[in-house]
Amino acid sequence: MTTDLSQIVKAYDVRGVVPDQWDETLAELFGAAFVRVTEAEAIVVGHDMRPSSPGLSDAFARGAARLGADVTLIGLCSTDQLYFASGSLGLPGAMFTASHNPAQYNGIKMCRAGAAPVGQDTGLAQIRELAEEWSGTGAPEAAATTGTITRQDTLTDYASYLRSLVDLTTIRPLKVVVDAGNGMGGHTVPTVFEGLPLDVVPMYFELDGTFPNHEANPLDPKNIVDLQARVRAEGADLGLAFDGDADRCFVVDERGEPVSPSAITALVAARELAKTPGGTIIHNLITSWSVPEVVREQGGEPVRTRVGHSFIKEEMAKTGAIFGGEHSAHYYFKDFWNADTGMLAALHVLAALGGQDGTLSDLVSVYDRYAASGEINSTVADQAASAAKVRAAYEGGDITLDDLDGLTVTAEDWWFNLRASNTEPLLRLNVEARDAATMAKIRDEVLALVRSAD
Repeated sequence: MTTDLSQIVKAYDVRGVVPDQWDETLAELFGAAFVRVTEAEAIVVGHDMRPSSPGLSDAFARGAARLGADVTLIGLCSTDQLYFASGSLGLPGAMFTASHNPAQYNGIKMCRAGAAPVGQDTGLAQIRELAEEWSGTGAPEAAATTGTITRQDTLTDYASYLRSLVDLTTIRPLKVVVDAGNGMGGHTVPTVFEGLPLDVVPMYFELDGTFPNHEANPLDPKNIVDLQARVRAEGADLGLAFDGDADRCFVVDERGEPVSPSAITALVAARELAKTPGGTIIHNLITSWSVPEVVREQGGEPVRTRVGHSFIKEEMAKTGAIFGGEHSAHYYFKDFWNADTGMLAALHVLAALGGQDGTLSDLVSVYDRYAASGEINSTVADQAASAAKVRAAYEGGDITLDDLDGLTVTAEDWWFNLRASNTEPLLRLNVEARDAATMAKIRDEVLALVRSAD
């Protein structure tokens, strides 16, 4: 098969349509390239529930073994379960998933030993170059001794490890609706929650990579409508929604109302700082003002970073941070090899709620202090020209501008960030203000500028 690998090798992972853009032949070459670049003597490989995942992961394993690496196949798993295996076994890892993308897509998330990320600047570019080279010349020369391929189930150990980090044994009984979206949450939740004082109402736990009920992306409001309705109908204490590979978790309160990931970040940060006073907390630049405020109030040190897991993990390692959160419901823990795990964040929310008598809406109200627009996408022909028009409109006076990631404009009562998509002709806008009217005013002003510049 011949393919332009620049179309499927992204900034942080491999992702594309199967078999149009890549197939098992190419997966085998990726496996060999991964071993060559990481110089690994052994690796661990897992996969999600997509129809193409078992074949692709097996092919990757064959390519890795061909170059002499011993391969541990852990089979069906969530992405954070693969990170657990990489961390606990001390092995580089590869997870076959396309997260929340439609069924025809698949991908590979790769990491070094200890769940350290592999991105464009940390090995992914070299992996792509080798796979491209070998796709034209055939498979690389085999090692003198072929590696072994064995199978191991890590689900029970993963669940035990998570539960060792958060004590839920003494919480009051809670009724929780869980929407797995036919993704890997349906595989992990029953084992992680087993024996806890939780009345679990399951939704779409059947593993089905065709996503027959809704897209497995809980950040899109239309995909949590079923969960919201079920929480209300059941009179549940809260609802949890996982994405396709179950590394992200989205929360709704007892009223069926969404809880912002920024509020969850602040809540978990406060809990982690109670365990480790004075610790550093990472947050990306489009999380709410409330996050660094809460961190400082709890005696911690907030550190602002760019959007994206490679930047968060890099900053976590550099600063020794105990926790990091993003607006996209990715949550990173020092206790979890600096990797992201929505399941661990969910356990923290359950522990916080079950450790007191109030409702979730009351609990998070102290962390949800401002009016936010959420992320708004605009299709533009010239991203740079549109952004320049916005910059020109807000320069001067008491307003500050910075370029850490896109354009962030900050005033006394509001801020917004305008970022270009790396893969589409889009500008992404996030606005926050001290009240809803100001937020709406700034949002509409910026959108008018962005969309008129096209």
